[in-house]
Amino acid sequence: MRQIVLDTETTGLSAEGGDRIIELGCVELFARKLTGKNLHFYFNPERESHEDALKVHGISNEFLRDKPKFAELSEEILEYLSDAEIIIHNAAFDVSFLNKELERVGKKPFKNYVSGVIDTLAMAKEMFPGKRNSLDALCDRLEVDNSGRTLHGALLDAELLADVYINMTRGQEALLIDAGDAPTDTQSVQVHADLSTYALPVLPANAQELAAHDEVLTQLDKSSGGKTVWRLAQSA
Repeated sequence: MRQIVLDTETTGLSAEGGDRIIELGCVELFARKLTGKNLHFYFNPERESHEDALKVHGISNEFLRDKPKFAELSEEILEYLSDAEIIIHNAAFDVSFLNKELERVGKKPFKNYVSGVIDTLAMAKEMFPGKRNSLDALCDRLEVDNSGRTLHGALLDAELLADVYINMTRGQEALLIDAGDAPTDTQSVQVHADLSTYALPVLPANAQELAAHDEVLTQLDKSSGGKTVWRLAQSA
């Protein structure tokens, strides 16, 4: 399955209030492995970021002035995301901004272009009720190294979230960039292990365990009218 871990940075908190996306970071997973085929853009939002937002992402208005507008890259973005399962932390926030940007260029809402959206914040709240479930908190809890995260950045946050998601879903030991080994849609992954060289130890039950087992069989005899399969097999 092809999955895209996605994150955005914005000029503020309200898409409906006119705030815009200034950065988009996407990390591709195939068969739950990093492929290295990522997508990363900065955008000219045609407005300035709120002061509080600047403190979060540190992306200056001056830096964004010569960047392309979202409309110029919308087709490329949708082609990259097409039919993938999208993984977002606090999905409602990012999707609301993506919907508004797509609306501005006459496109359908975001979910029309992807196979589905997984919200890792909702997953975390279910897995760790009553605990802090920010991306930083999950990195600490799941032992994901976020020491390079001094400010929010869409691509860095997407990379961290990819690692967090794999740890949350216990799919593999580590993320390995190996695009050449990614299976095609028609391939299956099979692992063959030769166990013929291993001598498995046989551990016999001790007297206490045998007595406990016999007691269980006695109780089964009483409830089954003497028809316990184990007893019948022993007497055959």
